[in-house]
Parts: sequence; C-alpha cells; structure tokens
Amino acid sequence: MGEILKYLLPLPIPGSIYGLGLMLLFLSLKVIKIESVREVGEFLIEIMPVMFIPAGVGLITAWGKLKTMLVPVGIITVVTTFLVMIVTGKVTEMMLKQKEKKQTEKMQTGEKEEQDGSGDL
Repeated sequence: MGEILKYLLPLPIPGSIYGLGLMLLFLSLKVIKIESVREVGEFLIEIMPVMFIPAGVGLITAWGKLKTMLVPVGIITVVTTFLVMIVTGKVTEMMLKQKEKKQTEKMQTGEKEEQDGSGDL
C-alpha cells in the first residue's frame, strides 16, 4: 500500500515510509491488533544487525571519497546524536510528567467522590 501511495502522491517520500505511517495509523485505530504483528516485529529486531552490513560495506568502498569529509561528518554525527538524545529525554520527561499528572487528577477525583459519598452505589 505504501508503494501505491508513493505512485499516487507526488511527494519525495519512499514507499516504505508511507507503509510505516499506515501501520502506525492502523495500530493506533486498532484496525490491526498488536498481537498480529508482534512475532514479525520481534524477528526483525533480532536480525537488525544484519541489515547494517550493506551500509558498512558501502562506507568501506567509499572510504576514499569520505576521507576528505571525515571531520565535518564526524562533527555532524556527534552533534546530531547529542541533539537526538536531549530531545528524546525531554519528550520522555514531558510524557512522564503528563502521565503522573493524569494519575494524580484521577486519584483526587476518586477521593472527592468518596468524600461526597457519590462513589457509593
């Protein structure tokens, strides 16, 4: 379906990205159940290191061209790695605070119902 979207939509987005987006959408909407894809997902995670072999071979074969750009590429790699780590940490922190806030509100609502007697049936 991702390849069909790539063909139909004039955007420079690979079909695999459309496919991942559709999978996320379908999982979020519960059209596809997580149990249906869990086994395949675990398998793909297990073989992920094998997927990096072609990229590594490509780097080795292009080493002559990359030597001249080694310092800029190294700096960019280090900086973006730290940026991703910082942003990921902040987003996780924000989500945990939001979850904690919801739990606190839920507990307070439950306490109010008990005090009002409205929690009894």
